[in-house]
Amino acid sequence: MPAITGIIADKLINAERLYGLLHILGGIAMAFLPQVNTPTAFFWVILLAMIFYMPTISLSNSVAYTILKNNQFDVVSVFPPIRVWGTVGFIVAMWVTNLSGNKASANMFYISAVSAIILGIFSFTMPPCPPHKNQNKKTNIIDMLGLNAFALFKDKKMAMFFIFSMCLGAALQLTNMYGDTFLSDFEKMPEYSNSFVVKYSTIIMSISQISETLFILAIPFFLKRFGIKNVMLISMLAWFLRFGLFAYGNPAEGLWMIILSCIVYGMAFDFFNISGSLFVETTTDAQMRSSAQGLFMTMTNGVGAILGSTISGYLIDIFYTQDGVKDWKQIWIVFALYALVIAIIFAVSFKHKHQLNEEEVDKLIH
Repeated sequence: MPAITGIIADKLINAERLYGLLHILGGIAMAFLPQVNTPTAFFWVILLAMIFYMPTISLSNSVAYTILKNNQFDVVSVFPPIRVWGTVGFIVAMWVTNLSGNKASANMFYISAVSAIILGIFSFTMPPCPPHKNQNKKTNIIDMLGLNAFALFKDKKMAMFFIFSMCLGAALQLTNMYGDTFLSDFEKMPEYSNSFVVKYSTIIMSISQISETLFILAIPFFLKRFGIKNVMLISMLAWFLRFGLFAYGNPAEGLWMIILSCIVYGMAFDFFNISGSLFVETTTDAQMRSSAQGLFMTMTNGVGAILGSTISGYLIDIFYTQDGVKDWKQIWIVFALYALVIAIIFAVSFKHKHQLNEEEVDKLIH
């Protein structure tokens, strides 16, 4: 869906209007979700909600880049402090649902629905982000259908970038799927059953998002000092630490490891996702901005997420689950080794030099 809606935004409709429409439709689907009473109906309704929601992540980047560039702002230094507010919203949502007792109730879907609809309506007030007109008189069927973003795979460096995006998307999915479950499973151990970690696992996990806000703001500095390849490499090494610390952490004497893992998550997530988004923006043509961002999102939160959830689920069920009990230590060690291998391959094979011009350096410093 991110790739498809990116094509639509590049060719047919203003990006901010499409963004608002998708949020409103997603909110309606979310509001309907608590009314269903069968697993099959639940699956189809939540699928519909995600079809509307997932494209909004890449569209929000596209809208932001368009508005910033139209007003002569430098996206490398200005975008991260704007993007940080998305993470603030994530933290607020986690705390509100957890502290209000709605972490696992139908009310969380109503909270999501109201938020989505309000955001959708607000989106129509943003500056216009119209489709780019093709200045080239010669057009072919690929250009007409907006499929030219997929031609990026012809470029070796871009193809490798998207492959690594898929691999990192799988790593992110491991955290999304198992992080909160891992902490909640400590309840099965008598010595940890009444711990703060078990009672407020969502709040503990929100430390990751608080960390995000700090590392997002640090991205311009790291890009200037180390370049975009090294920043993305740091992200992969951070995933190694994220999973490794979880392997040896617990709610008592190992609590510091769990907290440090959540802090490291901010670097792991931001340094690839935000820097990767900036990499796509600065290496692709403006006429395929939304399509390229959608393709990046498809590889991370689409293909990567599906492969990560499917393969990890199979491995955990076959090798690391006995009598319904998961061996979390071994699971996280395997995930950590996976991230380390990806980091080593990336460091050796991905060739890219990110040179900021003098004007960009001056803006980053000041």
